[in-house]
Amino acid sequence: MKKRTSNPQSPIPNPDQVREGWLGWDQYAPFYDWENARTLGRRDVPFWINLARQADGGVLELGCGTGRITEPLVKAGVDVVGVDRSAAMLARARHAASSVRADIRALPFRPHSFAMVLAPYGILQSLTRRGDMQSTLVSAAGVLRAGGTFGIDLVPDVPKWREYANRVQLRGRSGASHLTLIESVRQDRRRRLTTFEQCYVERRNGRTRRHQFELTFRTLSVATMAKQLERAGFRVESVLGDYRGGAWNERADVWIILAKKG
Repeated sequence: MKKRTSNPQSPIPNPDQVREGWLGWDQYAPFYDWENARTLGRRDVPFWINLARQADGGVLELGCGTGRITEPLVKAGVDVVGVDRSAAMLARARHAASSVRADIRALPFRPHSFAMVLAPYGILQSLTRRGDMQSTLVSAAGVLRAGGTFGIDLVPDVPKWREYANRVQLRGRSGASHLTLIESVRQDRRRRLTTFEQCYVERRNGRTRRHQFELTFRTLSVATMAKQLERAGFRVESVLGDYRGGAWNERADVWIILAKKG
């Protein structure tokens, strides 16, 4: 695989040609929990549990996937519904009854159905095309009660990743299989899009299979996110820099935005 880099002199493509951010997640489903256990782990889970417990009513989780956050919320007694577009991700969720398959840009719930909406671990950064973010924020505002909280977690360092090709990132066992993650990264810095080319090499019972797919993420500044939230009817109440409630700055490990619906 030849490394591809963006050409700063090339014209900006038509926004409609930008790859949909949800593509690749079905293929990622068998490996998602394995990889995250070795990277993020569960260090954000207590934060979301503590926040969700403050809701005076039902909680909606955007991009619930395999239930990494949904399951602990259910165990903590939170009335939570998770929504995700990927059927393959949802099929791996233990609490399938608490999950709905849908597009977060057009949520299929009655107006004002929830007291809180959560968007953990950069899920909104999978909205890669122009207008996708605003559609999602407006949709979230529609299903949230007046005064309800919208909690957003952004991964700030994605656009800072250096481009590289075919780098072995992780190795280890997953059940009866041995997995090796080989990764390439390319950047579209004009539009702040980062694409990860993933190749999982699975060895099992003397046989080898390669699972290849791409994941693309978009990163926006806190200031830009705040403006988009305001246009969708939210008021930003606080911005945090870690899962312990620490102060935010541009070099913080995470960017957590807590907003209220007006």
